[in-house]
Amino acid sequence: MDKAKYKIERRYIGVRHNTRPGLRLTTGTPAFFVAHDTGNPGATADNHYTYFNNLKDRSASAQVFIDDTKILEIIPTGTGPDPAEKAWHVIYNVTTDNERFGYDANDAALGIELCYGGKIRFVEAYKRFVWYLAYCCDKWGKNPSTYIVSHKQLDPARKSDCEQALFAGNKTFKDLILDVGAELAAPIAAPDFEPLPVTIAQSLIRNYIQPAWFSSHNFGDEAGKTHFHNLANNLRLAAGIALETGKAAQPLTRLPKSNAQEIIFRWLSPAWFQAKAAGDRTAMNHYHNLANDLRRAAGIPEE
Repeated sequence: MDKAKYKIERRYIGVRHNTRPGLRLTTGTPAFFVAHDTGNPGATADNHYTYFNNLKDRSASAQVFIDDTKILEIIPTGTGPDPAEKAWHVIYNVTTDNERFGYDANDAALGIELCYGGKIRFVEAYKRFVWYLAYCCDKWGKNPSTYIVSHKQLDPARKSDCEQALFAGNKTFKDLILDVGAELAAPIAAPDFEPLPVTIAQSLIRNYIQPAWFSSHNFGDEAGKTHFHNLANNLRLAAGIALETGKAAQPLTRLPKSNAQEIIFRWLSPAWFQAKAAGDRTAMNHYHNLANDLRRAAGIPEE
């Protein structure tokens, strides 16, 4: 499967006994996955982050909320650097989860919520829901047919999710499991760009971007500072360099074409012409190669 198809955003709610108790899953890593829907048509992943970050009058939560624009983990799941934690997404007095998996869902499973309805585009939200479930199955070696269960299947007397949201999008739970399987089997799409070499990214930042940032700083140009900061970070993302010291690198990202063109026209082209005027073919080749490195990282044909 294509593990870089979508970005996983991690923004955790505060630790509080009724929403995020801060306790590790009993099983360490997730033993199975409970597919939910929010039952709250039109509410986005961000809306649910805000709700659960402020909830005080009852115990409820889930680890993940997915809408048509993002996959948002509000409690650690183990997909990132933080170990998986418990959430309160299935009541303890149902026994189906224990009979089927040997554990209570809150203690051993991830609760993964599909946002739907209102202005949320079902097709886009569903794609992300399918991909995230496939990503989890791939990461922990789980068969989706066995280890993905809906909330309705665990608690049919009380719950209708995630089938109710799937029905709204003309899908069934069987469709969901088949689509997760297809996502797992899908070949990785060939990227239409090449990673920027780390040494090249660091050199461009050191020789051009940082001096431009300091110049903006000295002139009190806040917009310029922000622009060059973002430009440096885009180079880091295109090279697989962590944005912050001690943090994991984000998935490789294609360099925006406008960034590549700006660096070429602002700095590399003038340097090339200066080298040409001096008859320095070695320097000319150096700047030409730098420009092509940027073009490849942005998916622009080489010159």
